[in-house]
Amino acid sequence: MPPIPPITKWLLIVNVAAFFLDDLLRLAAGMSFAGWFALWPLGHGFMPWQVVTYAFLHGDLLHLLFNMFALWTFGSELERLWGEQRYIRFYAASVLAAALSQLVVTTLSGSPLPTVGASGGIYGLLLGFGMMFPNRQIMLLIPPIPMKAKVYVLIFGLLELYLGATRTMDGVAHFAHLGGMLGAFLMIRYWRGLPPFRGGRRR
Repeated sequence: MPPIPPITKWLLIVNVAAFFLDDLLRLAAGMSFAGWFALWPLGHGFMPWQVVTYAFLHGDLLHLLFNMFALWTFGSELERLWGEQRYIRFYAASVLAAALSQLVVTTLSGSPLPTVGASGGIYGLLLGFGMMFPNRQIMLLIPPIPMKAKVYVLIFGLLELYLGATRTMDGVAHFAHLGGMLGAFLMIRYWRGLPPFRGGRRR
């Protein structure tokens, strides 16, 4: 197994550390990072830094484990392909686009609930992996079915769209996930100099 590249490694460390520090804070003082660092809706405690910090918090251990597994799986490959600088810009674009999408959705729906989790960034990595390695065979976890990366990405994108449209109260930020994918898609379009970007350079 190749070593985990540096940016992916630090993202893993920071996410895991934030989760357990938040857990200790709850036990010791009955407080949580969520009050300051979760992504709160506009007018319900929103602060500008939350469009970044929310992506380092997680609701429970299972949420953390799934996201970190995906970060390691897809992020490591993309960092090796692109290098550290391009990779971190790509991940940041996915996280920010997911945050903006969620703010739009919570504003339109009137939801007062905060959002946490790296899932927007992870869905961006998933889309990036599917675009860079479209024919790579990967294994769906449940059920364990092998499929091409481009099919895997399409299934997850359509599933998120369906769930976002039909399960608005399930506590999952489906449109944030789609926003992360959109940010990733636009970033790759920009790098390739494709519409809607004219100033992007082909690389």
